[in-house]
Amino acid sequence: MMQQILDILPVTAPSLQNFIPGRNLELISMIKRVLHKKENERFFYIWGNTGCGKSHLLQAIAYHFINKQQSAYYFPGELPADFDVNSDIGCLIIDDVERFDEFAQLKLFNIYNQLRDKNLALLIVSGNSAPSQLDLRRDLVTRLCWGLVYQMHELTENEKIEALQRHALERGFALEPHICQYLLRRSRRDLRSLIMRLDELDRYSLIHQRKVTIHLLRKIFREN
Repeated sequence: MMQQILDILPVTAPSLQNFIPGRNLELISMIKRVLHKKENERFFYIWGNTGCGKSHLLQAIAYHFINKQQSAYYFPGELPADFDVNSDIGCLIIDDVERFDEFAQLKLFNIYNQLRDKNLALLIVSGNSAPSQLDLRRDLVTRLCWGLVYQMHELTENEKIEALQRHALERGFALEPHICQYLLRRSRRDLRSLIMRLDELDRYSLIHQRKVTIHLLRKIFREN
């Protein structure tokens, strides 16, 4: 019978330390300055294609507040009807705003106004395109432009290899460059998909007690 191995290695939480900025250095630098209270910006809108790393960045920001025992709310593609702004909120993060229905758009519009009027919280919103290209309420689009607007750029191939190798080390194993290149040739090339494939490879190698190799990777691709 196949031996079942619990994957007891904790997956490293997204952080600004394990985020590879690539061409997004200006954005990451500004985020860090705001988090360390060296800048007073409170509104960000970040946009880019699926897989460019937006969700990793937003989750990293949320973890920053949690680690400092401050409240952080992260809502991917939704906004609970019963959510209310209060003075205890350190950071409010909205991912995939393009998925908001009319009710959620109106609620977010009101949240922008509350945060500005009461000088509360950091608000970071992300979407898949520039504000002017979003099919949202025009008054909400105006709010999205209130603060800093950044396009998030996808990593280059070499930067993706660096990200994969760093992720592998965090899971406890070394990843050779030729394995990364094979993943890039055979998988979807966005970083989220590559990381998911790498995690699958790691779990498979643990269950079967085999070293991570090209041969093992080919076997996984054949079985899928």
